[in-house]
Amino acid sequence: MNAPVDLSKITFETERLLLRAPQEQDLEDFFCYASIPGVGEMAGWNHHRDRNESAKILAMMIKEKKTLSLILKAENRMIGTIGLEMHKDELGSKFEPLRGREIGYAMSKTYWGQGLMPEAVTRVIQHCFGSLKWDYLVCNYRGNNPQSARVAEKCGFKVYKDTILQDRNGMDHPGILTVLLNPERVKADLSEFLNSDK
Repeated sequence: MNAPVDLSKITFETERLLLRAPQEQDLEDFFCYASIPGVGEMAGWNHHRDRNESAKILAMMIKEKKTLSLILKAENRMIGTIGLEMHKDELGSKFEPLRGREIGYAMSKTYWGQGLMPEAVTRVIQHCFGSLKWDYLVCNYRGNNPQSARVAEKCGFKVYKDTILQDRNGMDHPGILTVLLNPERVKADLSEFLNSDK
């Protein structure tokens, strides 16, 4: 079951990052990385063609209250986002009484491979499982997206099933659905949980 979420008044700090709600002042940094081919495409959206497109999407993120901007403290620059989206995949009857959401992320190519996204995702997981008491998170990524796969693996997500991901253009792509269970609320690993009779 998709849990309600409101990240509009949340601020987190990690060693290198500040995570906070998107702001209008993020527009230039957002456009700077979202306009580079390959960043959005791996997350299912086209790279931005102009600042107006970035401004519309930024305004949508602010309104929906389910996304955090990733601010690199050393440069005071927005370098990515993490969103807690409603998941559409059928997870099966075991998950029906549980609460969770899908975590999605995108980051400027300039900062790939530096461990920044796992640092941010780990902090968001702590919030979802510790403060919000969610039971699980899911993470989808394309089969040809090793960067997202590595982030999910580093953060403890386990492969659940193959899936089909539809991008913003309506095109289907082979994908992987992964799941992370809250160990404080689900007292089993993923395989034990799925195979249990309870």
